[in-house]
This record gives sequence, C-alpha cells and structure tokens, in this order.
Amino acid sequence: MRTLKTCEKGHKFYKSTDCPTCPICEEERKPKDGFLSLLSAPARRALENNGISTLEGLAKYSEEEILKLHGMGKSSLPKLKKALDEEGLSFKYI
Repeated sequence: MRTLKTCEKGHKFYKSTDCPTCPICEEERKPKDGFLSLLSAPARRALENNGISTLEGLAKYSEEEILKLHGMGKSSLPKLKKALDEEGLSFKYI
C-alpha cells in the first residue's frame, strides 16, 4: 500500500516503504555532470555520505570496500571503473 508523504520542502509523493527520501528532492540534487551523475540516488548518497566526491577520493578505496557501503550495488561498479579509467585511475588493490 502506498502512502502519500510530504517532504520538508512541501513536495508530495507516494511511497510504499518507510523510506523518507523525497524523489523530487533527489532529482533536484542530482549532479548534471561528473561521475556522480552516472549513479542512482542510493549509490550517489552512499559515496557522498562517506565523503567520496571526487575520482581521486574514490581511487583510495577497493571495489570490495565500495560495495560494502549501504546503497551501493554491483551495477554501479562498471560505471565507476569506466570513470576512473578515463582519468587514468583505478580502485585500490588489496
């Protein structure tokens, strides 16, 4: 059952879970370019919540460490690998 919710900004949206994240606010927050713009909102928040906002910062982590972040899924790894590769970077090797 979907419930009508209202976020702090007054956006109205329906959710079938207890998740408080407003999809309208998330779309407004989505970067227009850069590697974070390639990711889904949960994956983007996973990186942002852990202080990872640059490819140089991302390269300090291994794939395994990134996958352990809440909200990060396997489908994001190819996008992140490609973005790193394009800048001559890679995930940290353990």
